[in-house]
This record gives sequence, C-alpha cells and structure tokens, in this order.
Amino acid sequence: MDDLIDRDDNPELGRKLGLSRRQLLAATTGMAAAAALGAAAFGGGPAHAATRGAAAAAAAGAVKAGGNGVLLPPGKRGIILYTVRDAISRDPNTTDLASGFKEVFQELSRIGYKQIEFAGYGQHANAEGGNVNNVAGAQLLRTWLDDNGLEAEGNHGSIPSTISDATIAQFDAQCEVANILGFGHIGTGSDPTGSAYVADWELAAERWNFFGERAASHGLKLYTHNHDIAYSFLLDSGPLDALGRPTRSSGVRRLEHFLANTDPSYVYLEMDIFWAHVAQYKHRSFTAPDGTVVESIFDPAGVVSAQTTRFPLFHTKDGKVNTATPNGYDMVPFGQGDIDYTTFFQRIGAKGYHNSMWEQDTAPGGNANPGQSLQFAQVAYDGMAALRG
Repeated sequence: MDDLIDRDDNPELGRKLGLSRRQLLAATTGMAAAAALGAAAFGGGPAHAATRGAAAAAAAGAVKAGGNGVLLPPGKRGIILYTVRDAISRDPNTTDLASGFKEVFQELSRIGYKQIEFAGYGQHANAEGGNVNNVAGAQLLRTWLDDNGLEAEGNHGSIPSTISDATIAQFDAQCEVANILGFGHIGTGSDPTGSAYVADWELAAERWNFFGERAASHGLKLYTHNHDIAYSFLLDSGPLDALGRPTRSSGVRRLEHFLANTDPSYVYLEMDIFWAHVAQYKHRSFTAPDGTVVESIFDPAGVVSAQTTRFPLFHTKDGKVNTATPNGYDMVPFGQGDIDYTTFFQRIGAKGYHNSMWEQDTAPGGNANPGQSLQFAQVAYDGMAALRG
C-alpha cells in the first residue's frame, strides 16, 4: 500500500497509544450486538423467503415507529474523500479554490458534514502540511479534523494478502495511525478476493478472521467495501472444469459465503448501496448443479436487515436508471437519483447506528468545472439531510 505509515517513525507510539472511550465503547458494543445476531443468509437462495418476510416486517415496523423523522441523523452524514479527490490533490498556488486536506475539511464542515472516510493520505505537496503520509502528518490531520468538528470513521487502505510477521507489523502500523486519527473502523475498497471459486473465498475468510481479530485488539472494526461483482453467484458445485474447479452454483452469492464463514465479532462490511442495486440489475440468475437456470433477484435492504450491525458503514451513492448502460444506472448526486433510499433506511433497522458516507466517483469536473466536486458535495448533503421516513 502506497499510503502505509511505518510506526518506526515514532518508536514510542505503540507504548503511548491508547483507545479513546468512544472507540472502546463502539468496539465492545458492536461486537456484542453482532455476536448476538449471528450470521444470516442474505440473498439469492432458498433462504430468501424468510429473509424477505423478516425484511417486510422490519419495513412495516420502521414505518410505524419512524413516521416522518430524520432517517440520517446529522452526526451520521459523511463523505468519502475520494469524491473530492481533485480538491485534495490540486496545487493551491494555481487556484483560489479549496485545496489540500485542511481547506477541504473546512469546506466540508461548512456544508454540514460530520464524518469523513479517507481514501489514502496523499495531498498536493504545496498544500499546507505537505507530506502528511507519516505519523506527524496523521497527528496534524487529527488536529484539522478536530478544529472543524469532523470525525474520521475509516480509510480505504489495503489488507495484507498473506499472514507473516512483516505483514502483521504493517497492519498494526495502519491500526496505530487509525487510532491517531480517531477511526472507529479500518478497511479496504476492494473485495476479499476477486475469484469466483469457493476455495479462494474460504482462504480469504481465514485471512480476514485473523486480521479482523487483530484490528479488534486495536479497538477497530475491520471492513470490506464491495462493488457489484461481490454480490454475484459463487461457483461452488456442478461438473468440474479441466483445472478441477466447479462450474455451477448452489445459488449462494460470494459475500453470502464470506459472511457465513467470518466471525461477526471481527469482520464487517461497508455496503455501497449504488453497486448493490447494480448487482440487483445485473446478477439475476445462476446455473444450478443440474444445469437449469434459476432466477434469484438480489435484495440489498434484505441483506442488511438480516444482520444489520455487520454493516456499520454505507456508501450512500445515488443512481439514475439508465438501462442503456451495462450497470443499469448512472451516478448522480444524492437525492437526484432513482434509488429508493427512504424505503432502504426504513427497512434495515437499527436507526441511527449506520455511518453513511456519500460517494460519487464522477463528482470531479476536471478542468472544465474544477469546483464541481465540492458543489456536488453541497447538493448531496442537502439531499441526505432532507431524507425522511
């Protein structure tokens, strides 16, 4: 990982670093709640009837109890900095627009955001603070966060692909920096594995259980962020190919298997709600062991409602239906799309528990409109604040 910070920059860090009361409380209550819920099926197979029934009951209860209340509390409205990556990376000497972490934090706070998710720790060298990809830089970032009333919740970093003394030390260094910044979570923006095969997902589950427990020892929740392919069907049965790999599916989705084989006390997910709806559009059927094609429609809210505390983070990315594209949606600022966020948040339960980070990959406007990403940030915040149910 390019943004990895070596704890050798400060040999006293490991000894001095402690958990805040907020982090300790969040870690312990989250683990207890997740353990109590246990793992549940979340989509695609025969268990869906029960899941849909539970989801419908949850939705009815939410509507009855929630009325027209705020669905996203002010303290849970966040943004991943990837959305405004152009502002963070631009040279302040060439523009009057907000540049670098400090000025972008100020602008996001002015808009009303309270939570931040990092996407690495790099900014333009001419921005105030210069290179902040080190321990001293993390301490400076924390000062700027505090000064602007912002709370950092996670980072799209990387999880080691192997378990060794060296990779454990690297992961511990990331966790230590996460604690300086005040994170409640630490994670990655990629799938545990890109494979479609069950054996690879089993190996990934073992590795994530290990590093999830390691993260918990630092007071953090380890999470994986996923796009639509992770909600496609696992190849786990049927005739074998020339390499001895299964060619058909039992109807279990990749992340369904991952959830069932990881410890709910240590491994969590960040659902990107846009990509989950893309999965609903794209991954609608599987070839069963007997060769028949079985339709199975993915239910994003049903996934979450079945084990809601395993999804402490969301990307609240909105989409406008466009079936002329492979994904079926175009990314738009929150509140300008067709994804039914009101029903989604009514159905999932645990109102006020989840941390919602707005993301729009296409927010930067390039040279033609260099202020667009922060303009969209205002539009999206207003949309999140207006959500009622």
